[in-house]
Amino acid sequence: MNFVKKFFATIMALAASLGVFAPAASAENFPSSVMHKLEVYSGDSGGTLILSDSPEYVRRNGILYTDTVAGDARLLFYHLNDTGIRKRFAIIFENTTNAKTVIKITRGGLSAPNKNYFSVGKIAQTMYMENDFNDLIELNRFERKVYQPDDKYFLLKPGQLVHGVCDFFASNPVRVFLMMYPENADPLKFLDRAEILPKDEYRLRGTFKQMNRTLTLKKPYDAQRDGVGYILIGDNVNDLFKHGIDATDGSEVINYGNYGINYTLNFQTKFLTRFCLSPLGGHYAGALRYKYYGESGVIQTPDKKLYFGDKMPPENPAVAFARSEGISLMTEGTELSELGKYRGHVSFEYSPPGASNLPVNIVLMPSN
Repeated sequence: MNFVKKFFATIMALAASLGVFAPAASAENFPSSVMHKLEVYSGDSGGTLILSDSPEYVRRNGILYTDTVAGDARLLFYHLNDTGIRKRFAIIFENTTNAKTVIKITRGGLSAPNKNYFSVGKIAQTMYMENDFNDLIELNRFERKVYQPDDKYFLLKPGQLVHGVCDFFASNPVRVFLMMYPENADPLKFLDRAEILPKDEYRLRGTFKQMNRTLTLKKPYDAQRDGVGYILIGDNVNDLFKHGIDATDGSEVINYGNYGINYTLNFQTKFLTRFCLSPLGGHYAGALRYKYYGESGVIQTPDKKLYFGDKMPPENPAVAFARSEGISLMTEGTELSELGKYRGHVSFEYSPPGASNLPVNIVLMPSN
């Protein structure tokens, strides 16, 4: 028996032992219990992502992250007030040139400070998927301004988390500061004496080029031929994590989870196809946007409760190996969030939500 046959037999035995939706004893039942990875083209494009999530638990005042950008950019921040008193959080833009500079905020999502991490992440992502912004910040030569769309969002009680994402365009190079500071201080005056806080052990901050990623199926999905199929997002094997630079010290960093990366997922199907999102890494709460023949809308994942993924059993080594080889199992514990049924071309706009765990599967299956 060659390796392929041995591998197939191992997977079928494992499927039976895990208790899949349909018995895996015959070839007729194989597509309903085993999912096959669908091949995609992947490409990155777009402007610059500034990610600020380290230190995640902020224990003293200071600058959380800073760097200079121009043109199209995206800012994602995620910080918790881990002190015993109220603090304020600020986003500050500084014109680094002697020419007048205009910053256009084109899109964004922001949650009010909250102790519920999944609520914060889901609200911010839903807003980002739903809303276009039209905010203008005009900066004279070497001027600084605080960007606070709603002041109440940036006052944090002890244990509260602030999380947001926004897209913007800067006509000239601007320096961005993200800062935690005393409740009653003037942020611009405090910035003059603020120190840069060291990153925590997870080092999840930095500047990353090409902030958008497009995944496109290499061939149209055919339910009769392909059975149940899936594409993986955020596993760092099939979908690699972005590498960037921490501008505060010049070190190379990795965006574990690709937070702040905006995905376009393009699918072509021959028949009416059911799409679902399935979390693989644990608790998950997010949203995405679909576009389908002139229609578009936002779908929360999951849509009937705050989060899911907590019932998924941890992967054992055999399951992890099978997934890395392009075969995944749909077991009784598999959790699915419905994305709709589509035929022909459909695309989804997706971004890994704050507080949620990666990777995820986008699952395609026959409509019934």
